[in-house]
Formats: sequence, structure tokens, C-alpha cells
Amino acid sequence: MTDAAPPRFAATVYVPAAALAASAAEIAGAGYRHLFRARRLAVGDRLRAVDGEGHAREAKVAAVGTSAARLELGAPLAIAEPALRLTLVVAAPRPERASWLVEKAAELGVAAVRWLRSAHAPRGLGTAAIARHRRIALAAMQQSGGARLAEITGPHEWDELARLLAAVGGCCALDPRGGPMPRFAAPGSAAAVVGPEGGWTEAERERLAALACDGWSLGPRVLRIETAALVAAGSLLQAAGPRCA
Repeated sequence: MTDAAPPRFAATVYVPAAALAASAAEIAGAGYRHLFRARRLAVGDRLRAVDGEGHAREAKVAAVGTSAARLELGAPLAIAEPALRLTLVVAAPRPERASWLVEKAAELGVAAVRWLRSAHAPRGLGTAAIARHRRIALAAMQQSGGARLAEITGPHEWDELARLLAAVGGCCALDPRGGPMPRFAAPGSAAAVVGPEGGWTEAERERLAALACDGWSLGPRVLRIETAALVAAGSLLQAAGPRCA
């Protein structure tokens, strides 16, 4: 006798935490349009419902109306999330590149992206851009089958850096002058600080060192902000491995 095959789900759908704890949930708005108009899911289809906080349940489409659908929620499901809760603190690039970075970081399982102003990257991202990035992160979580929603904040001033790093267990700063990939002392959380393409100023390097952010070089080539951020994120998350629950 062989073990039964794992259940297959048509899609992952976001359900707020309070609704995920109930026996049924309603899907409306953009989620409804994507699943039941674009993808044409139907009654009886099975979904994976997640709350963005690390919980997942089986779900079955019970009814589809003209503007909303009702899901019946079933048993809890295991999740596979990175063992490391990684925060990217990033000098804001141009808007289209920032959007791409958020999408890919959320797919990887990055816990947060925090946009930072620095001497060579003084630009900020307005409230409309941040709202759009949060929508992009939500879509990327669902597309990738994740259960935790990346938090997007900013733009943060340089003097907020200590506060942004206070809650993490380890820190590194990407810097061409840095050394090899850092090895954290098994923290549950860490941050990677990604500077502008113009590089850090000496004063910024001194501040990062004072905050125990070890310099890390990704090699001899000059990478764009979003490339460097994702290389760093992928390397750190892969080294930490998955956490299944």
C-alpha cells in the first residue's frame, strides 16, 4: 500500500486572520475577479487559504455569485516558510525597479522590505507607491504559495536605521569593501541593508559598523540595487533553510 497523494489546490487565496478562524469566508473585490473571472474557478474547486500571518487551511468553493464567492474552510495545512525572518532595508531605486524588487522578494519569502533614504539615494516613494507595493506583495505571496505576507514600509530617514534594526537578531550591509557572506549565530531574524548604486559614504559605513552590520561583498561586479537585494536575500534564506509547520 502506498501513501495517499498530497492534496492539490487550484490556487492560494488570502483570507484575513479573523475570517480564516471561522468555518466559512467570503472572497470579493480583486481576489474574486482574479479567481472567478480571470481564472474561472467554480463550485467544488479546492483552494489553499492563508492569512498572511503564517496560517493555512483547506478551502472549497461553496458558491459563486456575481461579485463574491463563498468558501467552506476545512482542516489546517502545513506551511513551508523560511526559517529566517529576513528584513531587507533598501535604498529606494526608481519606481518600476522598486516594484519588481518587492514582487521577487515576496516570492522568496522575505519578511519585510523597508525603503531607506541615504546620502546617494535621497529619493522617496509616496504613499501611492507603498500601497501598490503592498498589493504586489499580496499577489506574490498567493502566486508562490506562501503563508506570510511581506511587510512594506517607508520611506525611512537614515536616522531611523537603528530603530529598524533593533528587533532583528543579526545584520549585514552590502558593501564592495566587505568580506564573505556573514554567518549569524542562529538568529530567528536578520536584516540585510542594501545601499544605493552610488555606494555608502564614509559616515554611513561608520554608522553601519556601529550598529554591528558586518560588510558583505557580493563580488567584483557592480550590481543594481534590486539585483543585489535579491542575491543577498536568496543566499541568506537558502543558508537558513525552510521551516515547516
